[in-house]
Amino acid sequence: MAYFIIIRGPMGCGKSTIAKKIAEILRAVYIPVDAVLDEKGLDDIDPKIGCIPAANFIKANEIMVPRARKNLDDGRTVVFDACFYHREPIDDLIGSLPYKSFVFTLKAPLEVCIERDRRRPKHYGKTAITEVYGLVSRFDYGIVIDISKPIKQTIEEILSHLRDHSPP
Repeated sequence: MAYFIIIRGPMGCGKSTIAKKIAEILRAVYIPVDAVLDEKGLDDIDPKIGCIPAANFIKANEIMVPRARKNLDDGRTVVFDACFYHREPIDDLIGSLPYKSFVFTLKAPLEVCIERDRRRPKHYGKTAITEVYGLVSRFDYGIVIDISKPIKQTIEEILSHLRDHSPP
């Protein structure tokens, strides 16, 4: 049975690493939302709200949904990865795909996110990490996963939730 997974969390928390590994283990299609925003010029920060508007994420959904639907129709799992700091794009994505969905909110201390960002080849800096952290932390959605443990354990915890809710 096909389903899709949304991995959300602040920058630097490890969500892309985790989402890619989950996709690899499940032989799923991996869709990085940030790459779609970037490729389509939808990643501009609106100075009035200090972040990318929800409407831009919804436009990205419109671009991603046909690919996701085709894979889901073919029985493949799809894994989406993004900060998702607005509720509306999550609700829109879930409403656009008539398949079972799992949403995981990854949580890590701000200091961990800043340190992980520092170690990246292309880092965003403390200010950006702090601002996005604040946006993502405004609400939890789905299953909350504390990722202060090793990544391998985090991946196993996510997989256990998928197993627990899959049909026999």
